[in-house]
Amino acid sequence: MNHLKGLHHVTAITSSAEKNYEFFTFVLGMRLVKKTVNQDDIQTYHLFFADDKGSAGTDMTFFDFPGIPKGSHGTNEISKTSFRVPNDEALDYWVKRFDRLNVAHEGIKEQFGKKTLSFVDFDDQKYQLISDELNTGVESGTPWQKGPIPLEYAITGLGPIYIRISNFDHFKEMLEKVLLFREVATEGYYHLFEVGEGGNGAQVVVEHNVMLPHARQGYGTVHHVAFRVHDRAVLNEWIERLPKFGFQTSGYVDRYFFESLYARVAPQILFEFATDGPGFMGDEPYETLGEKLSLPPFLEPKREEIESMVRPIDTVRSTKEFKKE
Repeated sequence: MNHLKGLHHVTAITSSAEKNYEFFTFVLGMRLVKKTVNQDDIQTYHLFFADDKGSAGTDMTFFDFPGIPKGSHGTNEISKTSFRVPNDEALDYWVKRFDRLNVAHEGIKEQFGKKTLSFVDFDDQKYQLISDELNTGVESGTPWQKGPIPLEYAITGLGPIYIRISNFDHFKEMLEKVLLFREVATEGYYHLFEVGEGGNGAQVVVEHNVMLPHARQGYGTVHHVAFRVHDRAVLNEWIERLPKFGFQTSGYVDRYFFESLYARVAPQILFEFATDGPGFMGDEPYETLGEKLSLPPFLEPKREEIESMVRPIDTVRSTKEFKKE
């Protein structure tokens, strides 16, 4: 069986695509590599923020479903997304940046031998930065070269994804026996699992929690997490594998930028399995990624209708010069 290669992307829900764009571009310094719509709900924006090249394993993406209520955090949810930074010194830079820009954070802490910095956005969406100092395993991406963050401190990709779960034994069995993760460390109620080459880019932290009420999905919460598979052939292996363990799946889904499979692996926990390619530069040049509304070929005939439903957002950055600070 071809193992999962690590994290592919995380998709969350925002109350405002405009505020979301501002936060990820000007505060976090991640590059908007694709501005498109939810392929299953074409009145909803789908924004993709990633590294300089839109590499698999670096994407944080957002839906802005019209009229959706605010979510509530609890158990049985994908509770926090991590972003990788090069070293411990970078976290000191980010503490000062967050203080200056009034981003709420918890200060630098340590978990599983790695320095971390947890913070939230305007929706109370939960994130953390994690240091790659002494990290081994899956390589990270390339920081946005023309963004506002000094390259030696900039975000390079996704780190461990946090999942809070009430039925830990069942979830552990699913991770290990079905998805071929291995448990490598435990700290209190937190259990660290990794897959493939391991390291920050291939880890899931599972928190066993039976005290909190069930989470409720809405803006400020994560919709799903995706894991990397090499190509369509490997994806087909997973399409065949999951039903053998009793999981209902979406079957094959062509997302144009990658090919996918979806399965709900626990209450309110949706996993996606996504190919590394084709990627985000098939319909836009590197220099202007994310500046126009990009539509997959099957939606292109509806462009006029779609553009009348989604309000315009100015995402042009190629004509601007960001001061690194």
